[in-house]
Amino acid sequence: MATFMSARAAFRWGTTINPISKKPMRWYSTEIERKPLFDKILIANRGEIACRIMRTAKKLGIKTVAVFSDADRNALHVKMADEAYNIGPAPSAESYLKADKIIEIARKSGAQAIHPGYGFLSENAGFADRLAKENITFIGPPASAMTSMGSKSESKFIMQAAKVPVVPGYHGENQDDAFLKAEAAKIGYPVLIKAVKGGGGKGMRIVESPEDFEIMLESSRREAMKSFSDDKVLVEKYLVTPRHVEVQVFADTLGNAVYLFERDCSVQRRHQKILEEAPAPGLSEELRRELGEKAVAAAKAVNYVGAGTVEFIMDNTDQKFYFMEMNTRLQVEHPITEMITDTDLVQWQLEVAAGNRLPKLQGDLKKNGWAFEARIYAENPSNNFLPDVGPLLHVRTPDASDSVRLETGFVQGDEISVYYDPMIAKLVVHAENRTAALRVLRKALSEYEVVGLNTNIEFLKTLAAHPAFIAGEVETGFIKKYESDMFKPAPPLDPATVAQASLSMVLRDLEANKEAAIAAKDATSPFTLNPGLRLNQTSEQKLAFKLEDQDVKVGVEFNRDGTYNVRVETPNKTTTFNKVMAKLAGESSVIAEIENRMYKTSVVQEGDQVHVFAEEGKVTLDVPQPKFLTVGKEEKAGSLRTPMPCKISQVMCKPGDKVVKGQALVILEAMKMEHIIKSPVDGVISDVFFSIGDMVAENKSLIAFEEKEKEEEEISA
Repeated sequence: MATFMSARAAFRWGTTINPISKKPMRWYSTEIERKPLFDKILIANRGEIACRIMRTAKKLGIKTVAVFSDADRNALHVKMADEAYNIGPAPSAESYLKADKIIEIARKSGAQAIHPGYGFLSENAGFADRLAKENITFIGPPASAMTSMGSKSESKFIMQAAKVPVVPGYHGENQDDAFLKAEAAKIGYPVLIKAVKGGGGKGMRIVESPEDFEIMLESSRREAMKSFSDDKVLVEKYLVTPRHVEVQVFADTLGNAVYLFERDCSVQRRHQKILEEAPAPGLSEELRRELGEKAVAAAKAVNYVGAGTVEFIMDNTDQKFYFMEMNTRLQVEHPITEMITDTDLVQWQLEVAAGNRLPKLQGDLKKNGWAFEARIYAENPSNNFLPDVGPLLHVRTPDASDSVRLETGFVQGDEISVYYDPMIAKLVVHAENRTAALRVLRKALSEYEVVGLNTNIEFLKTLAAHPAFIAGEVETGFIKKYESDMFKPAPPLDPATVAQASLSMVLRDLEANKEAAIAAKDATSPFTLNPGLRLNQTSEQKLAFKLEDQDVKVGVEFNRDGTYNVRVETPNKTTTFNKVMAKLAGESSVIAEIENRMYKTSVVQEGDQVHVFAEEGKVTLDVPQPKFLTVGKEEKAGSLRTPMPCKISQVMCKPGDKVVKGQALVILEAMKMEHIIKSPVDGVISDVFFSIGDMVAENKSLIAFEEKEKEEEEISA
C-alpha cells in the first residue's frame, strides 16, 4: 500500500485479489486519514474553562486530569474530572503557574497531553518547549508562534511584512522613561501604554496628558511584571472612537488555515470585555471577508497551528482596521463563534493536536444566525466596576436549551476568591438574527439570580436594553459615552414588590415556628395548625425596611380565611392590598396573588438584607438592626477605605505629608489587577494603617486625614 499526503486528504492505493475473478485488482481511496485522539489529558487551568474542556473530552471518551490549588479543593472542575491533584497554595504563582509541578503530575497520571485553557500558562512559550522535550503534547500553537505573537512589538513588525495594517506607535526596544514619553509626544495624546506581552487588559493604561505619563507607565510596568514576568511596554496612538473586532482563526499541521468569522468585543470596562457578539454588526460581507483573509495571513506569517484570535482595532468613522495583537490560545468568548458556525472548537483543538486535518475547510464554513456572550462578573458596576469576593449564597440560572448556554465553574455554595479572576459565568445565547438574539439574552438575564456578593447582572440588563446597543452602535467607549443612561437612579419602589418580600418573610417565620412546635411535640395546638390565629382579634405582624434613605413600614394582617391584608407605608404614600393569597414555593420563592395578578418571586434573606428578584429587577431592602447592635460602628471621619479585599502593592505617602486632590496615595492589587487610590481632597495625612504586602479586607481604613481645624492651625503657625 502507498500513501500520498496533501493538505486536504490522504490518498492511498494498493492491490488486492478480486473475490470473483480471483485476479489482482488495483484500488484507490481519498478518505481522510484520522489519527486517534488522546486517551487522557491534563487541564492546567481552573473554573469555567476547565469545565468547558472536560465536557468535550467526556463526549469524546477522553479521560481528564484536573489540578487545583488549596482554595479550589472543592471546586466544580475538581468534581468533574476523572482524577485531580493538588498543586499548592492559593496564589496562582504558587500553584497554577508552577510548570514543574504540572509536568510532574502529567507524568504521574499518565496524561499524554496538556490543555492550558486560557490565562496562566496558555501563552507561555517556555512551557510549550518544556512539554516538547518531555514528549507531552501541548494542545496549543508551537512555541515559536507564541514567541513571535506574544511580543506586541515583534508581532507588529511581522504583520507589516505580511501587509497587515498596524496602529501607529513605538514598538521598539528602548524602554527609557524619557524616551517613551518623547515618543508619546510625537504620536500625540491620548496614547495607550501596553505591556509587550500583555493580554486581558493587564498592563494597559490610557494616558490623556503628559502630566499622567510617568505614573501610568510605572503602573503598567508593575502590573505587566506581576502578570507576565516582563515589564517591557509599547506606546500607541489611542483611537478615540474605536471598535474591537477580532477574527477566530484555526490552522493544522498539514498547511490548512481558516477563519471562522469575526466577533465584536467593543463593549468593555477597565479594558476588559463584558458583552461580545458574533458576527460584528454593521459590516459589509466584503469587509468581513477582508478581515478574515488578513487574519489568516497573520496566522500563516508565523506558521501558526491550533486555535488563535487575531484582534483588530477598527476606526468607527471610516471602518479602517489595524492589527492590534494575536492571542495564541482559545479565547474566553469562543462559544459565540461555536454557536454561529455549529462547531466545537475544543474538539478542533484536540483533533489538530493529534495531527489530524481541520474538521472543516474554508468552503465548508457558513455562519448561521447571531450570538451574544454576557460575562457574569462578581463586581460592583456602581463603584467603578471594582471586583467583589464572597460566597454564592443563592444562585438560580436560566434553563439551558438550544438557544441558551451557560459556561460556569461555580455552583451555589461556592466562593469567589480574591486570588483569581472574578468571572462567575458566561451566558451565551443564539437566534436567527441580532434582534432575536438580543431578545433571548434579555430574557435569560432576567432569569439569572445571585445573592452573596455584587454582580454586574443588572448592569448587563440595562446595557442589552439600551437603544444605541440595540441599534448596533457599538464602540469601546460605549459605557462611558452613555454613562448617564447606564447608571440611572433606581425606579420608584413598587409596593407590590415590598408586599411579596414581607409575605415571604412572614411565611418563612411561621413555617419555622411550626417546625419548632412539632419538634416540641405541640403539633396539635390550634396555634400550630393555624399560626395566625388570635382569640377575638385579627393578628398583624409588623416589619420595617430601608431602601437607601427611604423608610418603609409594612403591616401583614392575618385573615381568618387564610388570606392576608398587606399595608405598605413609604414617605410618599400608603398602599393596602386586601385578601392576598400567598404560599411558599421551594427554598426561595413565594407565590402571591395580588389584585388579581399572580406573582412568583424569588426572595432571599441574607443577614440584614432581603433581596427580591422582581419584575423591575433585583431590589435589595435593608432590615434595620436594633441600636445596641450598631453602637460604636460609626465610620471614622476623614478616612479613606478599601473598596474591596486586596493586597497593598505600593504606599506613596506617610503621616504628615501634605497631599492634593487626585494625588495617588496607595496602589492596591486585587483579582490580578492594580487599582490606584487617589486622595479625594487637599489635606494632611494623619495615619497610614497598612504596609506593602499586607492583605486587607473590604471597607477597612487605609489612610486618615487630619481634621480641617488642626490643619488650618498648623498652616497659620
